[in-house]
Amino acid sequence: MAEETDALGRRRRTTPVSTSKRITPQPADLVWFQKLLEHGPLPSSYLLAFTKELRRSEKRATERLTDLFNEAETKHGGRYLERPPQQFRTIDSRYNQLVYDLTPAARQALGEADMLSERAAAPSGPWLHRFMVSCVMASIEIGTLDRPDLIFIPQHRILARAGAELRCPVPIIEPGSGRNVQKDLLPDALFGLEYVTDAGSRFRFFVVECDRATEPAWTANFNRKSWLRSLLQYRAYIGRKLYRQHLRLTAPLLALNVVTDEARLERLLAVTEAELGADGDPYLLFQSIDEFGPVWRPPGPIASLLNGPWRRARGTEFRIDQP
Repeated sequence: MAEETDALGRRRRTTPVSTSKRITPQPADLVWFQKLLEHGPLPSSYLLAFTKELRRSEKRATERLTDLFNEAETKHGGRYLERPPQQFRTIDSRYNQLVYDLTPAARQALGEADMLSERAAAPSGPWLHRFMVSCVMASIEIGTLDRPDLIFIPQHRILARAGAELRCPVPIIEPGSGRNVQKDLLPDALFGLEYVTDAGSRFRFFVVECDRATEPAWTANFNRKSWLRSLLQYRAYIGRKLYRQHLRLTAPLLALNVVTDEARLERLLAVTEAELGADGDPYLLFQSIDEFGPVWRPPGPIASLLNGPWRRARGTEFRIDQP
């Protein structure tokens, strides 16, 4: 037991310890499972925000998350939540809010409740990148919860309606050689917004690219992913409206590029203007957040992603929460 508790006899944050308490999923638990399925790993503050109308006591909701992580006596054969170990590899991680993700038992519970969409898939790739994408997407959805004029449309619903996968081959002209090549475009995420207005509903859709400066803005090796290659792909995919056939959409599609510092944002804007001219393309939007830089902590919901300004070429701005 000594290894499972700290010096004060408390259960450790990193290791589940069951007390044989029987756990049965409740409606609010299933909401948490569903949001983790759709978005990926999320901090506790995000999960509490998604169920604030179902669980008004933050203390009791936090205790419930603890039980779902620790207790293994369930009808689905094990614990419902896990705490990804990557979150504990930060400075002073014991002072951070906890991050949760699904277990196979939670997926079984969603399937039993008919809430397990085959197309609901969290982002792939390195864990910290996936975590950033999860927080970006969940922040935008959470921002719509108190907005009667906005309805969030999740990725899996868009893909199911189109009968499509997120990946799409896009033909482009390779810089330098002028060769026609085809490269798969795979955004980090996709979502839509329904704007409820007096004149009726309007729609706009978005692909999301999260950039932690792990890829170059420009490279002579076109086989390596870079911002320039993504830029050329989006010029074809959005500029030439290839997305309309791929996703079966008639509404506009914009590309949201989220970076971790202002210097990186300026670099990407410079490459955009150099390639596309001073006006750039109006569908390319940029915003910088500092929560996922070299020193990071699990953030709370980032409101500016929905209600803050997004930059475009030549310093113009755009608000995605406005129709």
